[in-house]
Amino acid sequence: MKCHFDTDQADQPASQKSRTRMPASISTRFVSRWAPVCPPEGTWTSNFEGLCSNSLPHPLRTRFNVDSYIWQAAAAPPPWSPQELGCEVLAWLYIMLCRSFRALSLLSFGVASISAASQNYTGNAEAAFQVLQAWYNTNTGIWNTTGWWNSANCLTVIGDLAAVDPSVKAQVSAVYANTIVAAANLNLGVSKFVLPDYNIETLYTNPKPGIVSRQANPKGFLNGFYDDEGWWALGWIQAYDVTGTAEYLDEAIDIFMDMKNGSTTPCHGGIWWDKAETYVNAIANELYLSVAAHLANRVPQNRTFYLSIAESQWNWFQQSGMINSKSLINDGLTSACKNNNGTVWSYNQGVILGALVELNKASPNTTYISTAKSIATAAIKDLSDSNGVLHDPCEPNCGADGSQFKGIFMRNLQILQAASPDKSYLSFIATNAASIWAKDRNAANQLSVDWAGPFVGSANASTQSSALDALVAAAAFQEQLGNGIASRRRGRLWQ
Repeated sequence: MKCHFDTDQADQPASQKSRTRMPASISTRFVSRWAPVCPPEGTWTSNFEGLCSNSLPHPLRTRFNVDSYIWQAAAAPPPWSPQELGCEVLAWLYIMLCRSFRALSLLSFGVASISAASQNYTGNAEAAFQVLQAWYNTNTGIWNTTGWWNSANCLTVIGDLAAVDPSVKAQVSAVYANTIVAAANLNLGVSKFVLPDYNIETLYTNPKPGIVSRQANPKGFLNGFYDDEGWWALGWIQAYDVTGTAEYLDEAIDIFMDMKNGSTTPCHGGIWWDKAETYVNAIANELYLSVAAHLANRVPQNRTFYLSIAESQWNWFQQSGMINSKSLINDGLTSACKNNNGTVWSYNQGVILGALVELNKASPNTTYISTAKSIATAAIKDLSDSNGVLHDPCEPNCGADGSQFKGIFMRNLQILQAASPDKSYLSFIATNAASIWAKDRNAANQLSVDWAGPFVGSANASTQSSALDALVAAAAFQEQLGNGIASRRRGRLWQ
């Protein structure tokens, strides 16, 4: 119900007079001068005498515009006096009742959502991007303060920003041109091991005994871990999409063909996480699916080849057991090829979304999008706090790898939202972008790991690029969001 106040109901047409009347606690004089005129569905009726002997005090007679969905009044009432306090309280309570439905609508977005009301998402993303680039090392082609696979994600997120914000395209294109040469010549030595909570620890020097090490003499963007390769493949596909440079797509193709060599698992499908063949996990297999589907849409001469792999990979993944009964994806499989009930990480819920959107583009099937939405909805429910802010179980001590995870989910949720719009996803994107900027940012515009705040410890290129993913997702829908998720049009919340 929307209510506004007319100055004298006696001057209104009969149809207006009969709509609604004040409750019993408001006086006849109040009714005659300040009776609310509500939409036709309002049905209160009364002619009660009440307690107020004077008109509304000044705070309630200020004229507001229509979009404020409050009230209008033209005539100036008698001066307010302390004796009118009871009238003011009663009138204010009535007005609050009149606005209750809209107030509840506002509350449903939560505190963090309402804070999105005046966000310049694109401007925020640009500011965070410039901070991230302060860590970029032109000599190595990767980002200082973070690692090899994280840098592939840095490469992807800046490309995502360039895709929605042409003002940064030239700067991003220069990074591509440098990284394709410098990073390939560097190729950090990588050793990894799986922690008890299924987080991954990546080491670049002094590997411990028994830890799987990288392959000897790696070339370009290949190493001993297929998930690392998948991140770089997606990064170069995005670089191709932004610039049209064929060299970047060729790099992704070469990486994918190496990933394909990992399809020798004992689980009747899928690929290994590592070339030492120690683990079959979700992330490597989601990346394999995603790269195949992306290439099917970008390499027309070999479309059938890539699409066949993508479809087979998805059929296997669905049946692998990694998607549990709650539509959440656990970390991987046991040596017996059963769900290991490993931690539900945000990035495992994310990559699959973009993969299924690409697969649906290559070979439309309504189940691809519906499954993606089931996973996205379940992940948001399971991994968000009461204000709708995304978290991973490792926070705030997520290490160098876990700090990257959430941005990957937001990046792929953006892709799903673009393919199949859902107001709950858009609200979630805006809520997280607003919370990051308001609560997880220091004076230098550095962004940390806990998006609900407060700013934790020191930021780095991993935490910065992960948060930037959320900011870019919101920037992609800046026009739809307007001034934020709580913006109003003709007195209504955006829906």
